[in-house]
Amino acid sequence: MLGRLVLVAAALLGTASAQLTITNPTSDSWWVAQSSNTLAWTCDTSTYSNFTVLLANSNPSILVQPIAIIAIEPNYDCSKTITQQQASQPPSTGYTVLLANPLNSSDVYATSQSFEIKALGSSYPATSASSSPTGTSGSSSASPSSSTGKSGGALAQYVPAGVGMAIALAMGVVVA
Repeated sequence: MLGRLVLVAAALLGTASAQLTITNPTSDSWWVAQSSNTLAWTCDTSTYSNFTVLLANSNPSILVQPIAIIAIEPNYDCSKTITQQQASQPPSTGYTVLLANPLNSSDVYATSQSFEIKALGSSYPATSASSSPTGTSGSSSASPSSSTGKSGGALAQYVPAGVGMAIALAMGVVVA
């Protein structure tokens, strides 16, 4: 019976829009050159288990093509501190982070908003009171909340409205 529920839920969730989204950096949340910066993404909303992290710039005099800054990053991490050695690029606007297929970097899963890398010594953007205050020193924003972890019962938060009823009906459960 549980196996049947898992199969039905997987089939129904597979049709739901699973998307990987980069939440940091953004146009309002920049990185600082020669510093540790935070990359964050929506890790629990995607079917991708891992990806390559690339840094690109729209200005070919800054970067001719995207460069890999992390070869393989597991999706479950939700955020990563990017060290000054990984992304030692000059201060400029027009940067984007790409999360791509580790075997084919032209297969891009997600692209960040365009953001700026500011000069060394610049301050990081202020974080709002509503964001999670778990950022680390030198990071450009707080880490995503872990309240949507993968613990038991978390499946319900990913089931779109009406799908729960379909699962119950598929299992033969009478819903009053």
